[in-house]
Amino acid sequence: MKSSRQPAPAAKLTDARVAEVVARSLPTQAYAGKRVLLVIPDATRTAPVGLLFKTIVAQIGAVTRNLDVMVALGTHPPMSEEAICSRLEIDVTERKSRYGSVKFFNHEWNNPAALQEVGVIPASDIDELTSGLFSMEVPVEINRLALTYDQLIIVGPVFPHEVVGFSGGNKYLFPGIGGPKILNFFHWLGAVCTNPMIIGNKWTPVRKVVDRAAKLVSVDKRCFAMVVAPDKSLAGLFFGTPESAWDDASELSRQIHITYKEKPFKTVLSCAPPMYDEIWVAGKCMYKLEPVVADGGELIIYAPHVQEVSVTHGRLIEEIGYHCRDYFLKQWDKFKHYPWGVLAHSTHVRGIGTFEHGVEQCRIQVTLATGIPEATCRKINLGYRNPASIRPEAFADREDEGVLLVPKAGEMLYQLTEPPPWAAR
Repeated sequence: MKSSRQPAPAAKLTDARVAEVVARSLPTQAYAGKRVLLVIPDATRTAPVGLLFKTIVAQIGAVTRNLDVMVALGTHPPMSEEAICSRLEIDVTERKSRYGSVKFFNHEWNNPAALQEVGVIPASDIDELTSGLFSMEVPVEINRLALTYDQLIIVGPVFPHEVVGFSGGNKYLFPGIGGPKILNFFHWLGAVCTNPMIIGNKWTPVRKVVDRAAKLVSVDKRCFAMVVAPDKSLAGLFFGTPESAWDDASELSRQIHITYKEKPFKTVLSCAPPMYDEIWVAGKCMYKLEPVVADGGELIIYAPHVQEVSVTHGRLIEEIGYHCRDYFLKQWDKFKHYPWGVLAHSTHVRGIGTFEHGVEQCRIQVTLATGIPEATCRKINLGYRNPASIRPEAFADREDEGVLLVPKAGEMLYQLTEPPPWAAR
């Protein structure tokens, strides 16, 4: 079985070229005395964040009043000082000397004192933005520290994304440094639309809501949107408003981050890289591959290093388990009080399915081959395989047999050249 279309090859941007883009985008004199906050991703996103950080500091750090960093965690666990240094590709000596004046902040999504409401998206707007799927007021909260700066500069990559279509841009504000109300709403919106209908599409209802929420943030906003090639080189760097930079970057992402296959596979071994250290993020190994798994097929998330379902949300996930969207929608009174973001994660990992007459029927089997015990896997409604029983090389070069090996899953999206019948559900 051969792919009908592979991602386009991408040229690498040199460090010198990056410096040119930064110099043109951030003229030094324009930042004299300004307070600037860089909003960056945590370690679950592949990108040369350190290169951009160091280049930006070299360009404007000497003239700004403040030049600080906030990690857009969403609901991910906070990062230590050491981990943030690693993300920024600096060592302890550099941290204390050259970058000693830079403050590091972790976003605190679940700390009401750290948040400030900047407005409410009216129900009529939500109805319009979601094409009638929802009609409800959505309060918009953001980390209040971000509001004390003269400019926010988002520095992050753009990839196909299961909730919003393509990541990046204003998504680093919501959910990156946003509050739980807007976060839970739009994650559930994405789940209702379903992952295969969202991922790899640009102007999704969720993207529209995210951009609408960002309009309520009065601080000036700029964005360096990066597109990272599969070999980790920087293929594109776009600067502008979060909306315009994301728009350009997502077009390039569409070209280099989607692999098309002619036929679906009965077995997919999706190998999670070390940066995915819990199922909450390793679930991307399902999201990006669900479209090419055959009906009745099996997707195996192979991650021997993963020991946790979720440090933050594990208890709730063990209560509700992993289920298809309709399992929750058709029992809404039972589940509506759970955080909608957790319900959304559950449906994304479990995939497309139905729930009729009390019986759930999922399109594919999702199996964990991780350090999570078999009893826990069964409890949360996922399959189990002992990771020690799996040799990834045994899955290689078997596409003609309907077996696909993805050695580093989670960022490249796989789709079929012809949409399958279930995609219209």
